[in-house]
Amino acid sequence: MLKLEENQISAISRFFSTTVIQEMARFGKSPLFGRLLRESRLIDISPESEKICQLFEVAFSFLKRKHFRHEYIYKTALTQKVLLGVHNLQTAAMLTEFRVGNCKADYVILNGTATVYEIKSERDTLSRLERQIAAYMKVFAKVNVIVGENHIDSVFNLVPKEVGVLKLSNRHQITTLQEGKNVPERTCPATIFEAIQLKEAKIILEDFGVEVRNVPNTRLYKELRARFIKLKPYEAQYGMVRTLKKTRNLVSLENLLNQLPPSLQTAALATSLRKQDYERLLRAINTPIHHAVMWA
Repeated sequence: MLKLEENQISAISRFFSTTVIQEMARFGKSPLFGRLLRESRLIDISPESEKICQLFEVAFSFLKRKHFRHEYIYKTALTQKVLLGVHNLQTAAMLTEFRVGNCKADYVILNGTATVYEIKSERDTLSRLERQIAAYMKVFAKVNVIVGENHIDSVFNLVPKEVGVLKLSNRHQITTLQEGKNVPERTCPATIFEAIQLKEAKIILEDFGVEVRNVPNTRLYKELRARFIKLKPYEAQYGMVRTLKKTRNLVSLENLLNQLPPSLQTAALATSLRKQDYERLLRAINTPIHHAVMWA
């Protein structure tokens, strides 16, 4: 097995960034990927005929190693085992890097409820975990932390009993160590309002029969917030789930996912892609690796 240095692992982890996927989808090539390919030095061990889609699988296999496990590995496990395993894109939506106050929720699944998964890989620290959990409990009915084995004992000492604790094993399996409780009544309408878009808040209010006056855009935020914070917590939570499942729907990506290597599916789901860009992305990942070096 090839021995990798820290700078190579850093470059490989960025293969799966939204910038790389967006560049490939919009331009049919990614200058950033070309640079990262050189920095990773994976091209040195790749056959001339190997395609980029095959290299993504090789790169993913390196990132799965216990001491290199990157946040993206955890997100992919959640996609494969939960989003596409337990649920599907017809019944559930997925959000990544969803802003909640000063925090960004790593991975959120919306189905009948809103479940957040905070990732703490082997390479992460737990210094911000308590603050993150406190923020997420105001927005999501169910809060989970998914961790590497090195964090298990510490996480149990840091999180409330109602927060789920999950472990990602060396075999890429997710094990529930503490079941998270579904408590929509605990959430805060004001915090939910701040986390979603104004157009989504307006839809939620209208669905509950709350009249929203026509006001200038400069006053719209204040108008919507004044009404939204009067919702009951479970109403705001249910309204958020129902509305965001429509506004953040990912069903249109279903056919594209079937044509991507498993390692790239989570990256595609997390990237804003237009239907007209799908073919360019597919052509890009089927480019021979030795041609991709010239993209830089």
